[in-house]
Amino acid sequence: MKEYLEFKKARCKDCYKCLRECPVKAIEVKNHQAQIIKERCILCGRCTVVCPQNAKIVHSEKDEVDSLLLDNDKVVASVAPSFISSFRLKNFAQMETVLYKLGFAYAEETAVGANAVTKEYARCMASGDFPNFITSACPALCRLIQEYHPNALKYLAPVDSPMIAHAKILRQRFPGCKVVFIGPCIAKKREARESGLISGVLTFEDLRRFMIERGVTFPLPDAVDEFEAFSCTGITGDGVANRSKSYPIRRGIIHSFESRPSGYDYVAVDGPQNCVNTLENIDKVTGVFFEMNMCENACVSGPCSMVDDGEEVRAAVEVKRYVREECAALPREQEGDRSYDVDISAAYPRIEGRSMTPTQEQIEEILHRTGKFKPEDELNCGSCGYPTCREKAWAVFNGYADIDICLPYMRERAESMSYEIIHNSPEGIVVLDSEMNVVDINSKAKELLGITAVSLKGLPAIDFFNPTEFLIAQNSGRQYVRKKIYVAETKRHIEMSISILKGNHALFGILKDITEEVHYNEKFGKMRMETLATTDDVIKKQMRVAQEIASLLGETTAETKVALLKLKKTLMQEEEERERSEKS
Repeated sequence: MKEYLEFKKARCKDCYKCLRECPVKAIEVKNHQAQIIKERCILCGRCTVVCPQNAKIVHSEKDEVDSLLLDNDKVVASVAPSFISSFRLKNFAQMETVLYKLGFAYAEETAVGANAVTKEYARCMASGDFPNFITSACPALCRLIQEYHPNALKYLAPVDSPMIAHAKILRQRFPGCKVVFIGPCIAKKREARESGLISGVLTFEDLRRFMIERGVTFPLPDAVDEFEAFSCTGITGDGVANRSKSYPIRRGIIHSFESRPSGYDYVAVDGPQNCVNTLENIDKVTGVFFEMNMCENACVSGPCSMVDDGEEVRAAVEVKRYVREECAALPREQEGDRSYDVDISAAYPRIEGRSMTPTQEQIEEILHRTGKFKPEDELNCGSCGYPTCREKAWAVFNGYADIDICLPYMRERAESMSYEIIHNSPEGIVVLDSEMNVVDINSKAKELLGITAVSLKGLPAIDFFNPTEFLIAQNSGRQYVRKKIYVAETKRHIEMSISILKGNHALFGILKDITEEVHYNEKFGKMRMETLATTDDVIKKQMRVAQEIASLLGETTAETKVALLKLKKTLMQEEEERERSEKS
């Protein structure tokens, strides 16, 4: 499927606003990013209007149209009448001049096609075949009925939209021409492509960028050169007023009738939710003409219009004045005026959805996974984007939503997990706010600090223990501080590690009982000193023994030496005497 609309990944912030506002839930949130489910999307553009991050990407056909203008000299423009309010113009001649400079061979207001559609509506209503009658001018509304409310297809007018009707008229008048539609609607892109009659669609935003790139601006209302503008003056073509230029405003289609067919009450319904509610209950009424638009305040507030929030009234007034001034200046159309021999009848077949329908058991199983076991567990808060928990379960079953986007469930689980971690921690945990009030404290911390009170939350910490170390940590501004303290009340030695939670304006303290370690170190230190003293005594004794041994060894050696010398002398004397005796 061709991409028409998507979201910028970097800008999506898990707010689910687009999903809540989507009338057909054609948005899935995967990995914290909203994505269009293309096969479900009706291209109403509601998501792009409500997105607080302006994360929309409407794929432009500006480059394709630019190439078309360069390669073809028979490109004609069909311009939605809401151009008046989006560009703040006074007449169509201003638009004609700009389009001529951009390379278009001819331009005309889509209201010419709308005029033919109004006539066809009147013919269909006069046939008596429609207990209720729904206008077919909004392609997003038609898609909504075809795919999601087929029970209302019998009421949908079998008539082309003004864009398609006008394309047929232009192609009849200018054989071989290429038609480009210019308007504020995203859904027109798909409708144009599927029709095969329109070669390109420019949104008003596209046209503005096109003009900026080409350096083209709108002339002043009274400064339009008649030779620069086209021969068409934006009227029906033969000097009569076209009331169908009021199509882009609320009740505009109703006001386009010269005389309203009898037998119907005329009601205007605009906005996605209003349209859905009306279609769900449409069989409860009869004899009603429904002018329906998916955009709130109709087409002047289209998703690609240039009408800012809060300017809808201004936009509607400008279109009304535009139509009123034309009607005052030109005669009204008479029966038979400006008729074209083109078939603008249309068929709107049922479009089968691809979503699967889960069984009751499958729905229950998904609900159980998010802690919903009883009817009262189903809060139906809508924070996930779906109006009920069961619709969310349906989306999970079809793969359109992650199971964990149930915010109450996730919050409860996070709080439960946080509680379990804090209150079952083997270490003491204390959380204080910036005013040194207790945010949370576990039983281990109470034990270490000698606190007997049951509940401390919200109370000043100083009423229960000395928070000096927390104050020092807060004033130091250091992210992590470690201190060792002694608590006299419990005779405990504690190592306190304090972290500053800047985002929450709080301090998080972990208290570790190091009493045994301190006692062990003290005992080990005493043993070491005793060992050192004993070792010193042994060394001294060993030195004395060594000295005594050395002394004794010294005396014995001397005596032996004397005796040996005497023996040597005696032996030498005896040897001398023996030698003398032998000589004699």
